Amino acid sequence: MTDSSSLIHDLPRHTVRRAVVSAMSNNVYLVTAKETGAQVLIDAADELPSIDGLFQDAANDAAVPTSLAMIATTHQHWDHVRALAALVDKTGAPTAAGTDDVAGITSATGVATSHALQDGDTLAVDGIELAVVHLRGHTPGSMAFVLKDGPAGEGSAGTTLIFSGDSLFPGGIGNTGEDPERFTSLLNDVQDRLFKSYADDAVVLPGHGNATTLGAERPSLPQWRERGW
Repeated sequence: MTDSSSLIHDLPRHTVRRAVVSAMSNNVYLVTAKETGAQVLIDAADELPSIDGLFQDAANDAAVPTSLAMIATTHQHWDHVRALAALVDKTGAPTAAGTDDVAGITSATGVATSHALQDGDTLAVDGIELAVVHLRGHTPGSMAFVLKDGPAGEGSAGTTLIFSGDSLFPGGIGNTGEDPERFTSLLNDVQDRLFKSYADDAVVLPGHGNATTLGAERPSLPQWRERGW
């Protein structure tokens, strides 16, 4: 194991924990619904013992026993799915991924995706709703998952968390293989479907490295388009 799990967001209705795994420093995220105990794990990237540590650390995050309800994959690249088959074998949890990456995930892992996702879908389990945002370019079916949480009934905008996979990082968008068409596609989707849809205080939780906010990155959008990466 390369890092122990950590509580990174303790929200009114959810907790979010992160484990950093593998030599590529992949982020594995676990969302737990405090009221129901349902959990969604985002990117079973590697190191099943580290993922087990997330579940152990989250055991007291809910008022009732916790249970893994869904494994969501942001995209098909091997470094994001290396523990997927082992986790499915261990838990029997259903899986979700972008429709255009389903075949690649099955080829890499042998795991058939239970829920093939499209842009605008909602990935929902008991107490957790993730908006599904298709960001085309890093891979054909790359998805971001967006969680909103706030004080119930107080009219607060609350907190927005964007699990962006490898499509958006501090300082730029994800790798598009030096392909101008893929770059333009990804930047257009990131701009139109994230920056135009969510406020500056939305927190971006990428597939590698540290978090950022849309507000911190927004001024750089013209520079990213001009430089081409």
